[in-house]
Amino acid sequence: MIGKFFQTLWASGPSTPLSRYTAANGVLYVVFGVVVYAWPEVTQLIGAADFEAGESGLVRVLGFVMGVIGWFYIMGARTRSDSFGLATVFDRVLIVPVFLLALVFTDTVDAGLVVPFAILDPVLGLGALAVWLRTRD
Repeated sequence: MIGKFFQTLWASGPSTPLSRYTAANGVLYVVFGVVVYAWPEVTQLIGAADFEAGESGLVRVLGFVMGVIGWFYIMGARTRSDSFGLATVFDRVLIVPVFLLALVFTDTVDAGLVVPFAILDPVLGLGALAVWLRTRD
């Protein structure tokens, strides 16, 4: 039973350019998530203010969440489904910047912590869209 679970989990078909791009983005998210989890002060290198109270713990939670998102990108890419890759375009180009920038505009979160992600995520999403458009039949 457990063997079948892992056999099915790791099974995948032939990769596509979009699935490879999505998996690479997943690796980026996992690596950055692990770094942020292990060293939350790294966010200060991209412009975040010094931490107060328990903020470093919250940043570690964000690192953990980024790592989990990366895992799902990697595993979703293994399905080789264009619909999964294109779903990442939608959330990264529209949802992520709208909600992150709303936090900045309401002065809820330090801009230095979220603006880099509000820029990087749409760029990576547009990259996925470009890969898909380039490889369409």
